[in-house]
Amino acid sequence: MKKILVTGHLGLVGCHLVPKLALIGYQVVGFDLADNSGDILNSHRLEQAINGCDGVVHLAAVSRVIWGQKEPEKCWNTNALASEKLLQLAAKSSVKPWVLVSSSREVYGESKQLPVNEDMEKNPLNIYGRAKLYMEQAAFEARAAGVNTAVVRLANVYGCVNDHEDRVLPAFCRNAVLGNPLRVDGFEHLFDFTHVSDTVNGITRVIELLCAGERNLPAIHLLPGEGTTLKQAANFAVTSANSISLINEAASRSYDVCKFIGDPTRAKTLLDWQAIILPKEGIAMLIEDFKAHLTTGVCA
Repeated sequence: MKKILVTGHLGLVGCHLVPKLALIGYQVVGFDLADNSGDILNSHRLEQAINGCDGVVHLAAVSRVIWGQKEPEKCWNTNALASEKLLQLAAKSSVKPWVLVSSSREVYGESKQLPVNEDMEKNPLNIYGRAKLYMEQAAFEARAAGVNTAVVRLANVYGCVNDHEDRVLPAFCRNAVLGNPLRVDGFEHLFDFTHVSDTVNGITRVIELLCAGERNLPAIHLLPGEGTTLKQAANFAVTSANSISLINEAASRSYDVCKFIGDPTRAKTLLDWQAIILPKEGIAMLIEDFKAHLTTGVCA
């Protein structure tokens, strides 16, 4: 049985990935601040956790752009330097586990051309994106030390009622169910929203390739390749909830990317993977989950 360490196993992606990996036969070890199982800033505990593992899925991070802006030093230390240290520890390990790192569409910044493919210019607008790009570079450089690495770039992952309340789609869905106004930070802002179940399926495909010995994978987008404006997403939420909620536009933040659609071709080619839940359907699913959750307090 392959033993995999998942850092950030209680985050949005991690808490959906871990049970899937366990179901298909992997032994999973979690490492997360949320349950005191581990802090990636603690190199000693991280080294102990890595030893004996066949692979590492690195999800732990200061996980939001706004948090990075508020605490840039913490963001850099966590997302950039601690990630680099993790890769160094993997290189030192007797087993030399493969390492899959979870990056972000934020590494591109405001791209001049859509859709964006994985080889296009990287020009992040914020500390979060710069730290993720540094992590990516460290992952590719670790190959020279014998560590088999993979980089996946995620985009606007959603799909859980237990996500942070002020994340855009959970906020839209919760407020639509409650009949509260929806605040939209820029009606025409355009994003490539990815349902968490699709994200997990894509990561699982990469893990399977790494466990089979596949090496030197390029960076890979895990996203639908379909743009949805924030106004469209808000309307999907209100319509799905049959809600009386008003939709109000607010000013966007200076450090946010305004438009992004990714090219999913590489994932289709290399992983035989594509997203199957598009935003209109995914938002409707999340609305139903919020209806159940807000009525009973139990996740759907």
